[in-house]
Amino acid sequence: MTDLDISLARSAIEQLAGVHLGKAGDGTAVKPYVTPDHVDPSLLVAVPRVLNRTQYGIDELKLPFVGYDTWNCYEFSTLMPNGLPRTGLLRVVYPADSLNIVESKSLKLYLNSYNMVKQDHDDEFVMTDVCDKIRKDLSHAIDNDDIIVAYHDNDDVFSKPITGNFVNLEKTFDFSSVEFNQFNESPDILQTQPAESYCTQYHSSLLRSNCRVTNQPDWGDVYIHIKANKSVMPISLLQYIVSMRKENHFHEEICECIYKRLYDILNPDELLVACLYTRRGGIDINPVRASSNEVLCKYATNLTNADTVNIKTLRQ
Repeated sequence: MTDLDISLARSAIEQLAGVHLGKAGDGTAVKPYVTPDHVDPSLLVAVPRVLNRTQYGIDELKLPFVGYDTWNCYEFSTLMPNGLPRTGLLRVVYPADSLNIVESKSLKLYLNSYNMVKQDHDDEFVMTDVCDKIRKDLSHAIDNDDIIVAYHDNDDVFSKPITGNFVNLEKTFDFSSVEFNQFNESPDILQTQPAESYCTQYHSSLLRSNCRVTNQPDWGDVYIHIKANKSVMPISLLQYIVSMRKENHFHEEICECIYKRLYDILNPDELLVACLYTRRGGIDINPVRASSNEVLCKYATNLTNADTVNIKTLRQ
């Protein structure tokens, strides 16, 4: 095969593989991503949380929850001074009261900028220094200092992200005769009934929403803890979770939406919502919101602790 034949073959492959690449404003295909050879903090993009919270009536000055966003970056890598790669899991945790979130694709691009960078030393502190650099860049980008970044080697011990007696919601009833025909979120789907003392914990693996930017599907598991004087009817709760199927939102927004809707209709003594989303581009995003720090610590300490590594869900 001649060099011309090889060039033509490569061109044909690139054309076929690029059918679904994003398009630029003039209609041409976006150029493939090229890994930079230096760390580039300018790649990080902050998104104000208020832009998503306003539509749910969430007051930025008086949040109805406490919580954190936990990002598991499974494919983080950098180079030691001799060029040997160091690869492991980078865990990023920051609070729900930060004014901004970091846009996920921008974080992926930023972390990718470490891939071909040689660190200036190779000792027990090298990854601590890398994490400190990442923490400072993220803090500057989203204007919040309460970010924790930790690196984990592949042999670290795993723990459950959520603890408690969460029951699989799909197995509480025979839903085969129930109609699921609402695929856009509405609080009217949720139905309640009086209960003197109601405490329940549900888990569902049917959460699905879509990326706000690319419209690609985001799959997740949702964990819900409720203690209130009302009960939410399980059928309506599952229908509500399924109604996210056509919504285009950030993961954090989906979690806060579910929390706020339940908070508004139940006026609960305790409430926790955790959404453990699927791994995409080497990163999964896991927001958790709770009515108090006590509830958060009781059920989600492992999820919000950057020094632990969690057992992954099937999708992650």
